[in-house]
Amino acid sequence: MSNYVSVDHLKFLLDEVHNLEEVLGLDRFSDYDMEGINILLDSSKELSDKELFPYFTEMDRVGAKYENGTITCHPQIENVMKMYGENGFICPHFDYEEGGSQMPHMASLAVGFISTAANNTAVGYPGLTAGAAGLIRSYASKELFDTYVPKMMAGEWGGTMALTEPHAGSSLSDIVTSARLIEDGSYNIEGHKIFISAGDHQCCENIVHLTLARIEGAPAGTKGISLFVVPKYMPTEDGLIDNDVFTAGEFEKMGQRGYVTTHLVFGDKQNCKGFLVGEANRGLKYMFQMMNGARLEVGLTAAAIASAAYHQSLQYAKERSQGRKLDGSGGKNINASQTLIINHPDVRRMLLLQKSVVEGCASLLILCGKYLDMSHYAADETTKEKYHDLLELLTPIAKTYPSEMGRISTSNGMQVLGGYGFTTDFPLEQLYRDIRITAIYEGTTGIQSLDLLGRKVLMKNGAALMSLMQEINNDIALAETYEDLKPYTDKLKSALQQTQKVLVHLSQFALAGKFERFLADATIFMEMTSTVIIAWQWITMASNAKQALVTGQLNQSQQFYEAQIHTMKFYFKYELPKIKGHIETLLSDEVLTIAEEKAVEAFS
Repeated sequence: MSNYVSVDHLKFLLDEVHNLEEVLGLDRFSDYDMEGINILLDSSKELSDKELFPYFTEMDRVGAKYENGTITCHPQIENVMKMYGENGFICPHFDYEEGGSQMPHMASLAVGFISTAANNTAVGYPGLTAGAAGLIRSYASKELFDTYVPKMMAGEWGGTMALTEPHAGSSLSDIVTSARLIEDGSYNIEGHKIFISAGDHQCCENIVHLTLARIEGAPAGTKGISLFVVPKYMPTEDGLIDNDVFTAGEFEKMGQRGYVTTHLVFGDKQNCKGFLVGEANRGLKYMFQMMNGARLEVGLTAAAIASAAYHQSLQYAKERSQGRKLDGSGGKNINASQTLIINHPDVRRMLLLQKSVVEGCASLLILCGKYLDMSHYAADETTKEKYHDLLELLTPIAKTYPSEMGRISTSNGMQVLGGYGFTTDFPLEQLYRDIRITAIYEGTTGIQSLDLLGRKVLMKNGAALMSLMQEINNDIALAETYEDLKPYTDKLKSALQQTQKVLVHLSQFALAGKFERFLADATIFMEMTSTVIIAWQWITMASNAKQALVTGQLNQSQQFYEAQIHTMKFYFKYELPKIKGHIETLLSDEVLTIAEEKAVEAFS
């Protein structure tokens, strides 16, 4: 089963829904046009069919092996790194002068969606390398850039981000990895880092760790954290030499077993050199650039995994005969032929849930790519600031909704296959295992929810939220021009009003300084808000599909556009009403989870 993504839907999102032409009209992207982008998507699918998808199951079965301080991963990873390097896919958004191709983020996210759906394990290696190279580009010296980034962009050297420590997971203020200034201006690095993805393997000749550490004498907490380039091997005129970075182990995981996850020890022999990136004590600020980008990548990973699950369960449903269609005999007419399971209403419901989640997530992620492009390259600073704030507000949602609902979507895909979904005969069980980590990567769902409600919603006194509401209302106004879409726009407007009511209710606790009460149900707030945001994406997709049908300007088949409208209706019937329960919970005055004496007794 080789189906894993709809390239047609990605083209629809780029061209018709989110207007890539507006981004291509910016000076930076003058060398691109829609025809070229479509060719790029098609070639990415062909490449993924050959170099990524065929190895997906094998990478899981082979896994990563640790022995005597060395980790071995599937040898195809070396080919993937070289392929990405040769095709300019590791840092395609970099300037021409830096070796990049100045590709819009909208397009690179679409390309990434295709390759990740084909093999989410393999693409993590070049993906992390790109993030690490981007940090060096943004904040490090030219000397560090010239020393490390070209090799990383070529796929010869890998890259990681090294944040987590055994005693300090999400609480980065508690990290103790130390950095001591030495005579040559570099730093001696000592400490342990865990859960370092792609942290060690044989498929790159060197791995560059972007590492958070605390310089001796630095302030306590997050204000005293600095960022360092710490290579596994030190480049010298005579070649690469050991830099005292030891791999203490490889974590055996539930999913993504072909994606190495390491425990690294820096400076066990007091001979590990690191190079300061930017200014001292500003490391966490720098790292958040990579983390924010990584959060979009995690959301994309989850959506792409869910896409693979959807397309493979859809193919199975079109081929598997089981049972008979219900008729006046209650389906007991044994003389009737068995029917394909796609004809059973409950199977169709599960498939439509998958489609609504996958394509809704893809739309949100492509939109975030547009906001990212506009925030960097729009013509004036006011426009850049607007899109920067919109992106900041949507990033925790774009990471969380695909991770949480993508898992549910993938679970429905397993259910479509029945007993076969639970076996290794089909890839659904692997996809289900793989997607589970996405709700943990780059900040758990709880942390993303705290970020959304505690920071982003309140950002600039709610100005970003007001700007988002304007974007949503603009799309609602366009959809309302079609009479048969108006019942759905009315439902979305009602949902937005209820969301506003919840915000007013919760804000009273923030204003009174009761921040624990304000944030106690932040995850429920995230579920409500993200459900509404995906409804916005669906009304926008349906509106554009309706326009194509009305005008007759069809880039896809008529059935494609009709399916978009049908799926929107499904989402509004089956998913959007779920916010009623969220709203009831968020407006309730009953407090049950805050750790007061009475609440603690519940666990005794």
